[in-house]
Amino acid sequence: MSSLIIRFLNPRKYRRDCERQRVEVLRQRDGETCRRCRRPIRFDLPIGHDKGPRIEPLGQVANGELVSDAQACLIHGRCNAAGADHTEQVMERLRPKREAELMSKARKSRRARAR
Repeated sequence: MSSLIIRFLNPRKYRRDCERQRVEVLRQRDGETCRRCRRPIRFDLPIGHDKGPRIEPLGQVANGELVSDAQACLIHGRCNAAGADHTEQVMERLRPKREAELMSKARKSRRARAR
């Protein structure tokens, strides 16, 4: 009964509470690291903070459609910005992995040529 009253008297508080509940569910499911940059998310910060949690859909979402928990993941607020995959920090963290992939491809191509 009290949640219905809060929902209509203070809709912002109701939305924040729903958002916190969803974040906790996703935190239990996925852990405490950002899906994009693989760094820890700070859950003690308020929702909307740059280093705090933000829910992001995994695929395309139609306008106004609510994303279910099965189709969402947790990321940093700063990682949610457009083009965040190409920030200097993210690219620096991915560089060793990409270099290792390039080296393995070069070795495979040398072996193929030797045969």
